[in-house]
Amino acid sequence: MHVLTRSVAMAIGLCVAFAAMPAHAEYPERIVKLVVPYPPGSGTDTIARYMARRLESTLGQPFIVENKPGGNAVIAAQFVARAPADGYTLLWAANGPVTTNVALYNKLPYDPVKEFAPVARVAYSPMGLYVAANSPYTSVASLVEAMKKQPGHLNYGMGSATYQMATEWLLSLMGVKANGVSYKGAAPALTDLAGGQTDFVIAEYSAAAPLVKGGRLRLLAVTSDKRMPADPDIPTLQELGYKDFFQVAWWGVFAPANTPAPVLSRLEETILQIMGDAETAAYLNKNNYSAFVGKAGELRRFQESEIRREKQLVEQFNVPKLKL
Repeated sequence: MHVLTRSVAMAIGLCVAFAAMPAHAEYPERIVKLVVPYPPGSGTDTIARYMARRLESTLGQPFIVENKPGGNAVIAAQFVARAPADGYTLLWAANGPVTTNVALYNKLPYDPVKEFAPVARVAYSPMGLYVAANSPYTSVASLVEAMKKQPGHLNYGMGSATYQMATEWLLSLMGVKANGVSYKGAAPALTDLAGGQTDFVIAEYSAAAPLVKGGRLRLLAVTSDKRMPADPDIPTLQELGYKDFFQVAWWGVFAPANTPAPVLSRLEETILQIMGDAETAAYLNKNNYSAFVGKAGELRRFQESEIRREKQLVEQFNVPKLKL
């Protein structure tokens, strides 16, 4: 009887302990921040705001986008890595903070694998090679010819580490050199390109589309392996002879490491549900995004494979390393 009484007491104690634990099943109970590493107007920011609205309507609590640009996304990534691991501060990540930075920096103040828990992979957008609408360069060939005639004379804008790596990789394949000008994101880089401050920019199509459609930028080529339905007359770089070149901007959601599993599962399930509905399909099609949906485990495996690939590219094409 003594043993039975003690067992009952222990069971009651465990019930009390579990009752005192946070009810993760009720997540979220307050505002959730989606931290975007780039300024408003970028493709990363635009799709993050769409998802924030859908998450809010689905989960019943405000999801707000907080832009923290600068430092090639290091500022935003470091901020989220140091945030409480409770699911209320999330990183809306593009390639830069979780893959490319590992390849381009000798040392980072955060570890994008150990310090983040993957939630879900979401979408991707092709990148494009752009010049100003009034630029004398009307084709990739004419741009390459100018760089060969005046090595190191032309300037390109780089809105992130990913765009820098893509540009330096392409320049290596072209056998030319140009000077990189750093920006806090694609939007300011593209705006300066339209204003004539730089000569060309590689950036995701979703960020540049308004300036292309508004007649301020000219799209010379796209970086994916297929032409875009939105601009079917524009060739891919692969078609133009750069057969190994392929780069897209992709997005996924990460939380601080050690975020409770029930919270991560709730977020993953909800994001996958939103990405699978007709409203999102229409939004992606309208804004030249493509669904690139994956569960947390798929996102982690993809992240690690991209880190390996980008490290190899940096080494193979002697892409300049960056310093903090």
